[in-house]
Amino acid sequence: MTEHRVMINGIAVSARYSDRAVKEIFLPLLNRLAALRRQKGRRILAMLAAPPGCGKTTLLSFLEKLAGEVPGISSLQAVGMDGFHRRQEDLLSHFTERDGRRISLVEIKGAPMTFDLEKLTAAVKRVAAGENCGWPAYDRLLHNPVEDAVRVTGDIILLEGNYLLLDADGWRGLSEYADYTISVTAEEDLLRARLTDRKIKTGVAEDAAVRFVDFSDMPNVRLCLEKTMKADLALRIDETGDYFLKA
Repeated sequence: MTEHRVMINGIAVSARYSDRAVKEIFLPLLNRLAALRRQKGRRILAMLAAPPGCGKTTLLSFLEKLAGEVPGISSLQAVGMDGFHRRQEDLLSHFTERDGRRISLVEIKGAPMTFDLEKLTAAVKRVAAGENCGWPAYDRLLHNPVEDAVRVTGDIILLEGNYLLLDADGWRGLSEYADYTISVTAEEDLLRARLTDRKIKTGVAEDAAVRFVDFSDMPNVRLCLEKTMKADLALRIDETGDYFLKA
């Protein structure tokens, strides 16, 4: 068992990956991406899509670390799509309807409509074309993206996000720029428990955390579980957080 500790959006996260998953899933994945890089002779863009609560950011952090320990792997860099949230002031001034009432978009921050899809698509095109460019990150203290927080320079880029393989207008074209796609899924109840626990760890009371997750997060979870397109590699996590090939 390998333990991976990392800070994700100001929260200390510890994940444990089984030796089986590392040997049978993660190392073959890294070697596959390295082989694609050699075969195509250019930068490789891989996309990993998963519902909220699946631990995708932590997983990519682990894969980035693991790649540095494996001979023959080109420079691998992990980035996320959270930096493409629309700005807080924009979300506060735009509205939608949910459960029969008019709400500001900030109340459902994280839903597809709260991302700047046009900006994300343009950035994905630049990365896929091999351009070294700035990439935004989301700052939970500012509640806004920070432009050019990191610079994309790797030979293999791993991009993670909830909706990268979303089967919906506008979104489904993103995967056309990927050389390889990965999806992760889990049982809905497991994701609800993990999301609630994560919210509590930010200092929110348990009852408020449950209300937030049920109203804001779970519709996004169900959307991802129901509308994620088929990937080159499909994975699932069980109640212990371990990874398996999806049957």
